Amino acid sequence: MADDNTYDAIVIGSGISGGWAAKELCEKGLKTLVLERGRNVEHIKDYPTAWLPPWELPHGGALTRKYREENPVASRIAAEDVLHFFTKDADHPYVQEKPFDWIRGYQVGGKSIMWGRACQRWSRYDFEAPERDGYGIGWPIGYDDIAPWYSHVEKFIGVSGNLDGLDSMPDGEFQPPFDFNCVEKAYSERIRKHYGDRYVVQGRWAHLTKPEQIHLDQGRGPCMSRNMCWRGCPYGAYFSSNSSTLPWAAKTGNLTIRPDAVVHSIIHDERKGRAAGVRVVDAHTGKITEYRARIVFVNASALNSVLILLNSTSARFPHGLGNDNGLLGKYVAFQSYRANGGGLIDGFEDGYYYGRRPSECIIPNFRNLKRHEMGFVGGYTTFTGAFRERGAPSSARMGGVYKDAQARPGQWKVYMYMQGETVPKESNHVRLHDTLKDAWGIPQLVTSVEYDDNDEKMVRDWREQAKEMMEVAGCRDIETADTQWYPGRDIHEMGGCRMGRDPATSMLNQWNQLHTCPNVFVTDGACMTSTGNQSPSLLYMALTARAVNRAVEELGRQNL
Repeated sequence: MADDNTYDAIVIGSGISGGWAAKELCEKGLKTLVLERGRNVEHIKDYPTAWLPPWELPHGGALTRKYREENPVASRIAAEDVLHFFTKDADHPYVQEKPFDWIRGYQVGGKSIMWGRACQRWSRYDFEAPERDGYGIGWPIGYDDIAPWYSHVEKFIGVSGNLDGLDSMPDGEFQPPFDFNCVEKAYSERIRKHYGDRYVVQGRWAHLTKPEQIHLDQGRGPCMSRNMCWRGCPYGAYFSSNSSTLPWAAKTGNLTIRPDAVVHSIIHDERKGRAAGVRVVDAHTGKITEYRARIVFVNASALNSVLILLNSTSARFPHGLGNDNGLLGKYVAFQSYRANGGGLIDGFEDGYYYGRRPSECIIPNFRNLKRHEMGFVGGYTTFTGAFRERGAPSSARMGGVYKDAQARPGQWKVYMYMQGETVPKESNHVRLHDTLKDAWGIPQLVTSVEYDDNDEKMVRDWREQAKEMMEVAGCRDIETADTQWYPGRDIHEMGGCRMGRDPATSMLNQWNQLHTCPNVFVTDGACMTSTGNQSPSLLYMALTARAVNRAVEELGRQNL
């Protein structure tokens, strides 16, 4: 290196995609700097609640009234046992032009510590449907382009699941699945028999059930079915940057991590027409430092990545880096979790289950799959499961009768909730505020994102279908609800710097490079052309590994 501030590559963000960028770059021999705006968090050492039973939490896991009043956004998701991993509202304010829950986790590892861990592959229909059905631009890649990278990622992180042979949710490289309980097995069979084309299958989850050598080499072990994952897993059983990719990158000797480094902007070299590096503000002292590198990976999480790009102005790019077409920050979308339902199911009194399984079952999308056939566009995945209440019904609330009731298993229940695709629209956007700035002198982000009529139609259809499926499953006393959650609470925000074939209608090419600044790669949720209905994190990881491979090839050809 020429000096202490010069590297081969810089990665902005250390979460799911940033950790993968670091791993791949370091493995390929590049001296890599990872910039993280939050504090340092080390695997195991910095999981303070990992072993605490609920009775040792001061409020039994509940949030205090004071915390809720001071953090209306974070309170939508956080709980007492993980407050230290969620960013307080006041620590990074933003302006909600329309209600939007921007959930953040600023620390080394980002939200990879607290993520839901669902790892379905997108099907070819998820990539094709927006252009096919006329509600979006075409992806510059398809399933066949990303399939080998899915395999590459799955083998390393460890994904439990079953080989189901469904083209709506392609199979991958799986560890043994978490099995159905007796009720799930029964209603899976009932739904498949009744519909023929709807399937309740074991979820694909980033958990080690039978670690292979590559996982043991990472220092990780099998899942113990504690279901306390978002506290940080001391066994390393689920995938996170902290337990997997970042330590792996560190072993190469090529990794440097700078926590407490708030990225202000990407520096553009006007003469070379390339990014020269990154400008950083120390989170505590306010000192500004500039780091230099030949390539920059932007993985700050979708909206923060867009914020950084918008703030990266220069004579060449007065409206944000790469923003010649004015689309940076536009076509922001999310996944709709607004609908849920549940019911009681009789029988199975002699059945129970072992442990607290950290995964759920999935009903893959069956709407608008191979053709447009509904009064709305897009589709939805359904997460589902069955559980047995901890105690039998009792009118007593204390004493021996109550204790005896609690010692007996109670009623079996079935639940379902939707994960729906939403349509990226130009009007759904984020932008920088004209005057308001944060504590580091960076403009605050303005969010202007809302539901539309397509979302309303999808919610209504899901509720009708969920009720029908639970009836087929044998449930009674079925209820469904539209929660009216604000956009963003899904924590699957996407877009704002989308991929595409045409530089006039997109920001990134098929390799996740900015069309007009090709040594900058964006591979987190900001790059998404559409939202699909499958969980997106596995795709971010695969896109990142693929983009790093391309970047290193281009460096070798002297093209970057």
